[in-house]
Amino acid sequence: MLFRARQFEFVFPRPALVMGIVNVTPDSFSDGGIFFNSGKAIAHALELVAQGAEILDIGGESTRPGAAPVSEAEELRRVIPVIKKLAAKVIIPLSIDTMKPAVARAALAAGASIVNDVAANREDVAMWRVVAEFRAGYICMHAPGPPQTMQGNPAYRNVVREVGAFFRERLEKLNACGVSSNQVVFDPGIGFGKTLEQNLQLLAKLRRFTKLKRPLLIGVSRKSFIGKLLGAKLNERLPASLACATLAVADGVQIIRAHDVAATIQTVRLAEGLLARKKN
Repeated sequence: MLFRARQFEFVFPRPALVMGIVNVTPDSFSDGGIFFNSGKAIAHALELVAQGAEILDIGGESTRPGAAPVSEAEELRRVIPVIKKLAAKVIIPLSIDTMKPAVARAALAAGASIVNDVAANREDVAMWRVVAEFRAGYICMHAPGPPQTMQGNPAYRNVVREVGAFFRERLEKLNACGVSSNQVVFDPGIGFGKTLEQNLQLLAKLRRFTKLKRPLLIGVSRKSFIGKLLGAKLNERLPASLACATLAVADGVQIIRAHDVAATIQTVRLAEGLLARKKN
């Protein structure tokens, strides 16, 4: 299975990729404000690369539940200097975490290679046209609505089946817009418009999505469902995040999006080593 993002290619099966998170925001749920200064964001990103991150995901607008939207101009001001500097310093793919086609276009022109789209439920094709034009990678994430309203009343008859149907339907639309299947990664959107029980159902059934023959990404790092389940405060959620990463890799997930890159890589590599020996 191939994932292509502009000049980058990843052929699976291979060791899982760890995507490091770089929030250039004042209000992200986990580290908002710490790396809001572009210089600090760049330094943090380079540290994540030194720890072994194989993709960097750079975002200038918080997508936590209830987050206030920012203007296109402000989002560009936050992320473009960071992407330009990093594109000149690192040789791994840069991902732009955005819902805005204009921001995606500017980021790709500045050196990004992947668009991480939490608004993949969109009907406007502008974002997909940008992805097709640049032959960028595209992370298609499931969410039932925008961050401002997505947690209002998440209702599914069968969340696993409905997320799978969403992925199949989105892939058809992406292909129709000129985005090749090998540019697409699926993300079930843990914490985006789901209850605690729905998040747990998705995590327990990740292997169902491998039937779609596209790489899977999960982002569970430090998320609130861990706190709801275990009573763990934000800075106490690393062990549970690593447990989810281990189980995800065992179920065929290829990309783990994480704040704690070094710990995640160590955990995932050990899990992969044990899984390989179980097969022999």
